[in-house]
Amino acid sequence: MHIGIPKEIKNHEYRVAVTPEGARVLVESGHSISIETGAGAAVGFGDDAYRAAGATIVGTPLEAYAADLVVKVKEPQLAELASLRSGQLLFCYLHLAAAPELARGLMARGVTAIAYETVGKAGGALPLLQPMSDIAGRLAPQMGALGLHKTHGGNGKLIGGLPGVPPAHVVIIGAGVVGMGATRVAVGLGARVTLIDRLADKLIQAESQFGAQVETRFSSPDAIADSLAQADIVIGAAQIPGRHAPRLISRALLKQMPPGAVLVDVAIDQGGVAETSRPTTHSDPFFIVDGIVHYCVTNMPGAVARTATAALTHASLPYIQALAAQGLAAADAATELKAGLQVHAGKITHAGLAQDLEMD
Repeated sequence: MHIGIPKEIKNHEYRVAVTPEGARVLVESGHSISIETGAGAAVGFGDDAYRAAGATIVGTPLEAYAADLVVKVKEPQLAELASLRSGQLLFCYLHLAAAPELARGLMARGVTAIAYETVGKAGGALPLLQPMSDIAGRLAPQMGALGLHKTHGGNGKLIGGLPGVPPAHVVIIGAGVVGMGATRVAVGLGARVTLIDRLADKLIQAESQFGAQVETRFSSPDAIADSLAQADIVIGAAQIPGRHAPRLISRALLKQMPPGAVLVDVAIDQGGVAETSRPTTHSDPFFIVDGIVHYCVTNMPGAVARTATAALTHASLPYIQALAAQGLAAADAATELKAGLQVHAGKITHAGLAQDLEMD
């Protein structure tokens, strides 16, 4: 199959869908690859590396989009929709629950779109979401610590404190991959950490891993309200795969947080956990509402693009190979890919997404 890899154009998105090593595997499997010039340059993968792997370098995005299977990192920007065509396979992160205009555009173009974030294994594991969630989780306390700086409107606390000076209090809502990654780094930075989740098994796992370094609480409106009232950094890490993130922090609740506290809404690419959240970019990541600093960048892993590209290729390559070998039939044959199918033949095919977008 002919595979196209365009250069990412989202704000400060430096990742590329496949490393040269991954491209070589696909070419050796009998597939042809057209990759837009410069697609991997920001992470140190020049055109020559892709040529050496057997890929063809093309000069324009249209040439990459001419392929039967288009593989990207982030969702197409609205300007890219015109490059897609009916019957084409698109494989990337989509996050359509927070992007109804994009969803309608993909439907109108007749594209078959498979979302990385809902490709799922039996038992609920999300193998293509997991590596980027882990990265975003590990970045979240670092971004929260930056938001605490007075230069960004924060309360001026050092996240780990100093001898005789207490550390910042980090509250993490959600103990999944994002939440556990955030907990790991927050503990390492010396913060006081509270982890909230609705599942006992998740909290037991956290206590087993971190012991007395982390306070755990069952999720409830009262537990969230009480924790937020004491928080310096709140990390929104709750999600429902393929659907809008649960709205857990109202504006009234936000106002109960101490002035200069920071909200890092990692779930913003699925709409966010807070009423006051709105998408931001790496070039302008912070804004303030009611005295609370918000960080709501929708492509956090793009900041560590070299690591993220390698991790994504390792996870996605088997699925790209299956789609390249079998086309859409791969989604019927493999339940993991079938779970990722979100748009086909002009319709939303993911039940939860259709409900959220009111397109069922």
